[in-house]
Amino acid sequence: MKKIAIALAAVLGLGISVADAGDKLRIGTEGAYPPFNGINKEGKAFGFDVDIANALCAEMKVECEIIAPLEWDSILIGLKKKKYDAVVASMSITEERKKAVSFTEPYYSNNLTMVAKKGSGLKAHMLRGKNIGAQRATIAANYVTDNMMGVNAKLYDTQENAYLDLASGRIEVLVSDKLPAYDWLRSEAGQGFEFLGKAIDVNDKIGIAVRKKDNDLREKMNAAIKAIVANGTYAKINEKYFPFSIY
Repeated sequence: MKKIAIALAAVLGLGISVADAGDKLRIGTEGAYPPFNGINKEGKAFGFDVDIANALCAEMKVECEIIAPLEWDSILIGLKKKKYDAVVASMSITEERKKAVSFTEPYYSNNLTMVAKKGSGLKAHMLRGKNIGAQRATIAANYVTDNMMGVNAKLYDTQENAYLDLASGRIEVLVSDKLPAYDWLRSEAGQGFEFLGKAIDVNDKIGIAVRKKDNDLREKMNAAIKAIVANGTYAKINEKYFPFSIY
């Protein structure tokens, strides 16, 4: 009967997803944005986003299927085409994205930062003519193109490729979300680099994207976020990746 009901709902255009049936929640994530989401040597997704997704599924008492890696530029297209039920991928809640999807309440907050080579002598307010990188279709990319006049903006398909060009000297400064940049600076690759200037407060709130018709799923996930914060699960996941709260 359950299968028949789901099939009938699809025919009627009611937008019922697998998650609504209570069996499995399919979570899409990029898989190229450590420490929030990445793919390990065994081909499995890992990171803060993945741990949060699994914790939310456990709280909601549904099986969690992580679908990764996914192309960032088309990740919301996949959601709308019902390839997965929600996107947990450190996605900023923006007015533009809210035209296409709905978001849960934020599950963490973010600032932007600039990263440059140690001893570069660069100043955050004197970058005209410099090569400045950021990941495409992100708050960081918007900041570079909208606020940094006179720079040579170079946008990348993944954060990892932006790091590679920073390390090789193809760009002189990377504008990035602060938390993944903080993680990169602690890695072997990031040892010769440092934050440039102060953090840039852009009131960036990170949420989980669902299809607009899936209001019930969004509310269930909101309740689950509140529950894992209250019961200490969120704090344990936070401490695994950062020595300070990001909620």
